[in-house]
Amino acid sequence: MNLKERASQLKTEIPALLLCLKSKEAPLAAKIMAGVTVAYALSPVDLIPDFIPVLGYLDDIIILPVLIALTVKLIPEKTFSRFKREAEGMWENGKMKKWYYAIPVLVIWMLILWLIIKAIFF
Repeated sequence: MNLKERASQLKTEIPALLLCLKSKEAPLAAKIMAGVTVAYALSPVDLIPDFIPVLGYLDDIIILPVLIALTVKLIPEKTFSRFKREAEGMWENGKMKKWYYAIPVLVIWMLILWLIIKAIFF
């Protein structure tokens, strides 16, 4: 599988993991890993900033697929294939139809930013 095919596959796997968070069928460990994976995927902050040549994109090419693979292994195969089928219809014109899924990630990053500002100025 080439890089382009893998990238398009991520468009269904990440929303499928998001659906896993809401499911009662997924084990707790899978839900925790899915939360970490989705937060990392939607987060505007990377471990290695993208403006660093080559290294900036390596974390997206390596870390994100590894997180997804680890999470998928924790979810029963039958359950994940159902999540994947449901997630295929979540994209429209390259954007998620349900934009409000990003709200928890934004809230977490705003909380982190507030804690940093509080620590520096207060």
